Amino acid sequence: MAKYLVIDSKGGEHHLDLDDIDSCEPLVGELRTFVEVEELGRGARGEPPHIKVMRQLELIDYEPASDVGHFRFYPKGALVKELLEEFCHQVAVDLIGAMRIETPLMYRLSQQDIAEQAAKFLEKDYRIKLSESKELLLRFAGDFGLFSIMKNVQMSQRQLPIRVFELSPSFRLEKRGECVGLRRLRAFTMPDIHCFCRDYEQGKEEFTMITEHYDRLVRALGIEYVLVFRIVEEYYEPTKDMLIKLAKKLQRPILIEFLPEMAHYWNVKNEFQFVDATEGTGQLSTVQLDVTDAERYGITYVNEKGEEVGCIIVHTSIGSIERLMYGLLESAIKRQQKEQLPSLPTWLAPVQVVVIPVTEKHTKYAEKMVSRLRAKQVRAVLDDRGKTVGWKIRQAGRQWVPFIAVIGDKELSDKTLAVTIREESTLKQPKTVTIKLASLVKTVQSLCVDKPFEQLSLPDRMSLWPIFI
Repeated sequence: MAKYLVIDSKGGEHHLDLDDIDSCEPLVGELRTFVEVEELGRGARGEPPHIKVMRQLELIDYEPASDVGHFRFYPKGALVKELLEEFCHQVAVDLIGAMRIETPLMYRLSQQDIAEQAAKFLEKDYRIKLSESKELLLRFAGDFGLFSIMKNVQMSQRQLPIRVFELSPSFRLEKRGECVGLRRLRAFTMPDIHCFCRDYEQGKEEFTMITEHYDRLVRALGIEYVLVFRIVEEYYEPTKDMLIKLAKKLQRPILIEFLPEMAHYWNVKNEFQFVDATEGTGQLSTVQLDVTDAERYGITYVNEKGEEVGCIIVHTSIGSIERLMYGLLESAIKRQQKEQLPSLPTWLAPVQVVVIPVTEKHTKYAEKMVSRLRAKQVRAVLDDRGKTVGWKIRQAGRQWVPFIAVIGDKELSDKTLAVTIREESTLKQPKTVTIKLASLVKTVQSLCVDKPFEQLSLPDRMSLWPIFI
């Protein structure tokens, strides 16, 4: 029977009895909900609402001409995906210090090491049969090509840790009934990082550093997460110092499940788990301490004695891009429980500002405002469709546009904008201010500091937009 422990945000240890979860003091909020769902078997309540929202926002939809769990991305969805990929690249390369590589999507199962690892994902393999005797495996992570590279790399102990990053399209043949929206897919994009370390202590240092960066990344996306560890029981004492340090540093409780023995390549791993609006769960980021794969793949380094010895490998993934989008949308939807409007972080909003002229005579000034905003790297568009101002405002709200700028006679005369700020509005009361263009630019830019930027690949006039859904 599994054993559980909770380390609180001050480093205290608390036994968790699943038959009496009320007695575990730090088990509250999202962490308690996660335990009730994942460990006590309380099911999710219906279809996750992000499926409806991803269509409403014209981001993503199922691709009927492909397999289950494969999606099409419309222009706005492709933009959000691209920005997330660039953000993950920033974290991996600029902050963590990893080297970027690319490797093939398909591998021969005749390779013994690949066959051994594939066997651990039995029945989740995507395979392409070329002939009666030849079959290729579509990768379910970036490990295969990476390890094929690393077993030929010459490394010395003074060069470690060596960190490698790949943005790897991956494939897993998940059960048809489990493929629900963006929560679980068969085709996804995985930002993978692997760190090659000289010993267990250096592995723990890498594990800690990366977990702290992932905490900042997930919080930057506005996603509230639950931190869960799975640990082979005999490794708890050698690892406890790291766990207590993380609980204190991140100021959050940590749920620990003890495993009786090694069943995987890792002995310790964490999961950034998310609870959606239906109380379904999905894993976002993960960090894993691998003590077996170096031997399987022949990945070694030269120690201070000149001997070739095996590495400790820290496997990590920031989380599939699609699963991060799931977390973003579901987090936004959960805001409504607090009487707040659902929204994306401004740096990820496909349209950051929509400018609405009241009549035709205000259009020229509105065009100038859109042009100036775009020149300042603000994704602004002009709603020049032949509809009423009220209709345009409602449509911008349905698209979760962060800033809605209306231009009428007063604004034209004063050279200002009447701007409704979504983040500061509630379900019952909009927040509208009259400001100059420079103030709007400054506000938008302040919400996008240190984040990637791309222009939206749609015309700046909404009357020229096709309707994708």
